[in-house]
Amino acid sequence: MKSNYNIIFIIRYFLVIVMVFTSLTIFANPHEYVLDNGLKLIVKEDRRSPVVVSQVWYQAGSIDELNGVTGVAHVLEHMMFKGTEKVPSGEFSKKIAAAGGRENAFTGRDYTGYFQQLHKQHLPLAMELEADRMRNLILTEAEFSKEIKVVMEERRLRTDDNPRALVYEKMMAVAYQAHPYKHPVVGWMNDLENMQVQDTQEWYDLWYAPNNAILVVVGDVDANEVFKLAKKYYGQLESRPLLSLMERKPQTEPPQVGIKRLTIKAPAQLPYIIMGYHAPTLQDVVADWEPYALEILEGVLDGNASARLNQTLVRDNQIASSAGAGYSLTARGGSLFYLSGTPSEGKTVVEIEQALRDEIKRLIENGVTAEELARIRAQVVASHVFQRDSIFSQAMQIGRLESIGLSYRDLDTILEKLQAVTAEQVRDVAKKYLQDDNLTVATLDPQPLEQRKPSVASGELRH
Repeated sequence: MKSNYNIIFIIRYFLVIVMVFTSLTIFANPHEYVLDNGLKLIVKEDRRSPVVVSQVWYQAGSIDELNGVTGVAHVLEHMMFKGTEKVPSGEFSKKIAAAGGRENAFTGRDYTGYFQQLHKQHLPLAMELEADRMRNLILTEAEFSKEIKVVMEERRLRTDDNPRALVYEKMMAVAYQAHPYKHPVVGWMNDLENMQVQDTQEWYDLWYAPNNAILVVVGDVDANEVFKLAKKYYGQLESRPLLSLMERKPQTEPPQVGIKRLTIKAPAQLPYIIMGYHAPTLQDVVADWEPYALEILEGVLDGNASARLNQTLVRDNQIASSAGAGYSLTARGGSLFYLSGTPSEGKTVVEIEQALRDEIKRLIENGVTAEELARIRAQVVASHVFQRDSIFSQAMQIGRLESIGLSYRDLDTILEKLQAVTAEQVRDVAKKYLQDDNLTVATLDPQPLEQRKPSVASGELRH
């Protein structure tokens, strides 16, 4: 039986490798252009269906905010749908819907993005609308006063009334001492309550310019034709004086010098624990190796149902009802490597923490087997490759890398470097980074659910 399993595994592993290198060849066609005003355009031709995705990424997110106006990047994202002289409030979404498309936006720590997905014949419409609001947005007190209430309600629903999200937010605020990642993307409620329409105007004037934007177009298109459309709609916009990503001052978190602990009381059914270890992110795709090893380590611990944490804590020992790990190798700042868990009935967060620590200790002492490493590498690489099945995910891959200062050209190198991670490297990063001086532990102390205050939503929560 074991020999049959090994044969099946080898076949699957071989197929994944073939899939990877086939995908590298298919993905080799992105075309890059830079308009005279500094707008970068990246076009990926994918003719499997007559659909196109158009995304505009601004290299400005919550990492660029100042104290007192946290959340302003996200508030402006909402305000971007409030109209221009040519396209009144609400008409942007109506026009895209009338064309059979969908649209939305997102704000992250490192960037803000806007997208439309629609039939390829309507790409000019998407470009015309997006280019118009890049510089012609009208920000009024009346619209702002309504939308800021929507954002505050979004914060209540998704953070204040969500115990796990609240624990994560509080942990980030403690884990980071100086780096702006300590602030939530949605902003602190006090800042939202005191925000003015002028704050969004200043953010818009500072960062929303073609020379701080990346236009990504993926789908059934011709790259040269897309370039012509971009020049027509975006080329007329003037660049603005601003600091490029490379010119902005580095924001480096000071080294942590001891374990940090906090307890959050909130209405909830079950306790919860999350442990965050400071870890590096990818800066040089060729020279760096630790971020790749950390991503493989995440896969070893939480890559699938048979990964170590689920196998040991949930299925074998039944200490946890759920357990997991998390890490992102790409970000403008650093990252945290997360371990988390919810105890089973009759168990405690103290037992969960000890079980998580035991699993890390076992990995450091015994390492990773060759068979386990090969399986996890294949799974991690496959998860990257499978994103290329979707034109939207392809655009997200490109835009995310470009927005943090890397390049879409790095995608192939990232896959190759993940394939090259060794068992010793996985053990080395676990030993180096998953240690107490680098650790923040946050636990949820559940309070009676009747203490939860009812929320009344108003307006549209866009994402």
